Amino acid sequence: MSKLSEQLLAGTSKPTPRPAMLVLEDGAVFAGTACAAQGEVYGEICFNTALEGYLEVITDPSYAGQIITMTYPQIGNYGVSREDIQSKKPALRGLVVRDMCTTPSNWRSTMSLPEYLTKENVVAIEGVDTRALTRHVRDHGAQRAVLSTVDTDPQNLLRKVRASQSLVGQNLIPTVSIAWPEEHPLSAQYTAFLEQPQEARFKVVAYDCGAKRAILDNLVRVGCQVTVVPWDTPAEDVLAMNPDGVFLSNGPGDPDAVEGTYSQVQKLMGKLPIFGICLGHQMICKACGAQIEKLKFGHRGGNQPVMNLLTKRVEISVQNHGFGLMFPTLGELVPELSGGVTEHPADGDLRFWVERGVAPVVQNDRFGRIQLTHVNLNDGTPEGIRLLDAPTFCVQYHPEAAPGSTDSHYLFTAFARLMEGQQDYLSIDIAQDRLSGWTFGENEPVGRAAEGEVE
Repeated sequence: MSKLSEQLLAGTSKPTPRPAMLVLEDGAVFAGTACAAQGEVYGEICFNTALEGYLEVITDPSYAGQIITMTYPQIGNYGVSREDIQSKKPALRGLVVRDMCTTPSNWRSTMSLPEYLTKENVVAIEGVDTRALTRHVRDHGAQRAVLSTVDTDPQNLLRKVRASQSLVGQNLIPTVSIAWPEEHPLSAQYTAFLEQPQEARFKVVAYDCGAKRAILDNLVRVGCQVTVVPWDTPAEDVLAMNPDGVFLSNGPGDPDAVEGTYSQVQKLMGKLPIFGICLGHQMICKACGAQIEKLKFGHRGGNQPVMNLLTKRVEISVQNHGFGLMFPTLGELVPELSGGVTEHPADGDLRFWVERGVAPVVQNDRFGRIQLTHVNLNDGTPEGIRLLDAPTFCVQYHPEAAPGSTDSHYLFTAFARLMEGQQDYLSIDIAQDRLSGWTFGENEPVGRAAEGEVE
């Protein structure tokens, strides 16, 4: 850097630059400057397309083992509010941004994002062309990467990243799950526009595979008393707690490696109502004997359109996953319940069912009839299923809106309705439910969604 550049930089809010380097296992190199803790980290490179909510993304335990690229150009502009933090400690391996804001402007902010990341020992790099990086990952797929502020020799880093461990096959759940059962209290958060939660009328046991705080909070808000248990808690111990339902949380890593959870889920299915989100969805699918595939670059962001095949409503959903269900592996189609169709679409694109207005049903060897309930409209991948012969349903995406749209909030209401024994628990008017629980200042509270069912 020239003397003139140093003088100009000294008059800004940016600190003196320290070189940093990001190298992917296919040899792609991205140079930049360090903007948080010093160090060298390895993980799977991924990108998130959300325009806001960077703190919730950074503190989502599902990102354990990954280096996150934020596609929005400036990150940190509204600082850090501890009310938005989703876990006790960030689990991600590293962060990549175009421009890191060091002087946030927001009345809720208590510190800058670089300060928070440095305090939590998170390595981060800025000055990277994140659009080029994102296009590279989209073209070449998710892969191992190294982010370093202590070694900026591309050849050294390339050798090291190619010797690092892949995310595939890793069980990262023990690194983010609790060690002992505990009750989940409603978290302290900004509640000026929120009603008080519904009175607790359901006892729910939540398997913690890396649960976001907002997910557990939403269970409390629809009337659940939530007991959180470790990821590998025996099914017998759960049943001994006599719950009204079981919840399976989101989480990181390869679902095929989480046998300690899905083997217990298999024992619970059919015995009591079960609801799963993200990894929880995959645990239910694995318990049914389905196969899970590694997606080329995954879904991560707040703008993924999903259709509910039962109500024909489209939700703008929040997603964060790199693995997905292979729907045909759940079983053969039941033609009389699948619009007369006898074979799964040859190309695997489930928008086939969207075009026909059909929610197909397969016959599963273990649990009977299983129905496809939700489909991603971007790429035709499965986003949700329900078991017709057992009180169980699950979705691949995130309905808690932390951050993101509240379109999918109705799924928490659906779980409550399932525990009440309602057969049409998923038939909810999402236009009403997405407003449920909000007061909008001096206005009257918006009515509960259970009163606004789809006809």
